[in-house]
This record gives sequence, structure tokens and C-alpha cells, in this order.
Amino acid sequence: MTQPRNIIVDFQKVNLKFPHGCHLFHDLSLTIHEKSFTFLTGMSGVGKSTLLKMIYLAQIPTTGLARVFGADVTQVTPTQAAICRRKIGVVFQDFRLIPHLTALENVALPLKINQIHNRQREREAIELLEWVGLKDHLHVPPSLLSGGQQQRVAIARAIVGRPRILLADEPTGNVDDQVAMRLLYLFEELYKTGTTVIIATHNHTLAESFPYPEIMLKDGKIRHKEAAPAAKQII
Repeated sequence: MTQPRNIIVDFQKVNLKFPHGCHLFHDLSLTIHEKSFTFLTGMSGVGKSTLLKMIYLAQIPTTGLARVFGADVTQVTPTQAAICRRKIGVVFQDFRLIPHLTALENVALPLKINQIHNRQREREAIELLEWVGLKDHLHVPPSLLSGGQQQRVAIARAIVGRPRILLADEPTGNVDDQVAMRLLYLFEELYKTGTTVIIATHNHTLAESFPYPEIMLKDGKIRHKEAAPAAKQII
């Protein structure tokens, strides 16, 4: 018998209203189980990025229950929030690479923060950069990389520490279809090792290429779709 998985993200009747009057979420409810793979879809501007920020504890709801790792995001202290964030890898749309560091140094940075030995963090960072097709750009700073290359560095940095949750905000937006599929297979391998993966994308075709649940954000609420059949998976 399959054992029930723990709930790792639990939002119930969450509302988010900004000071200027925009009411983005309306009684939004979302449950994400540990060791799951989920696509978050929806048109541009519906709040996908903001919802990921809420999971990352960077956006606090106006009202409602919002728990991540069992902790109420409205009650955690800054120190507790920082500890939670160390368990979360994030691929931001604007990449947020450190400009004075090389690609290799950017990817190795989370391991350095966690006090991983120099040789080990370099080895793991190189391995991931090779996987995303940047083995010839290890010592290149972000300013000399294309947008797609910067995105791949950001993805490698997000997953190098093997986070419990990976949040990816449009991670394939600046790469061609072949690289996009390779990156998603990388996310899939991470999921198979036990990481909870949540990918925000406006690309329904991409989401439907994999046999994982898709949830759609529309009109401030979550609308669930069934997982795509395994036969539709692109090999």
C-alpha cells in the first residue's frame, strides 16, 4: 500500500490585496504534497510569480491560512523564514545572478553558504553546468552570457543544494525547445530523488508533455486539471 505523503504547502482561503487596491487572490486554496511534481499555469499577469513568492515566504497573504513546511507564513520570524528558504531552490525570471562572480562561482555559492568543502562544491557545480550545456562557460561572468545561458546558470544554482522544494518561474522562457525539454528532464530527475517541484509556465503544451498534474491560476483561484497521460510524454 502506498504511504500518504506529507503536505508541504497548504493554502486555505488565501486572499491577497495590495495597498493600491488590486485584489489578486480570492479565497485561493492550494495543497502540494511532498515529493510531487506540479505545473502551475495561467496567462501572464494572473499572479503565478506572486504565488511562488508566497511559497518562498517573500509575500505574506492579506488573510487566510498559508503554511509551508507546517509553519504559518504570517507568524514566522525573519530567522525562521531564512531557515525555511534554505530548503527552497528558486529559479527567478530575472535570474538574480551575482554579476562579479563567474558562472561556476554563482552555482557554487549556495554550497559555500552551507559550508561545503571547496573541492566538493566545485565538483558538483561543474557537473550541473555541464548538464545544462555550459561546460565551456565555467569561468565566464553573467554579463558575457546570453539570456538563455544566464537562465541555465540560474537553474543550476537553484538545484545544486538539492532543495526540498524547487520553485521555477518560467524556467524555459529564454531557451529553444530542445534545451527546454532537457531542462525539464533535469527537473524530473530531481523530483525522482525526492524534491518537490513546482514549475510556473504559460506554456500549456510543455506542461502537457509530461504526465504530472497541472493546476491553473485564473480569476484569483486555483483550478485543477488531471495529469497528462503518460503516453503524451515526449521522449
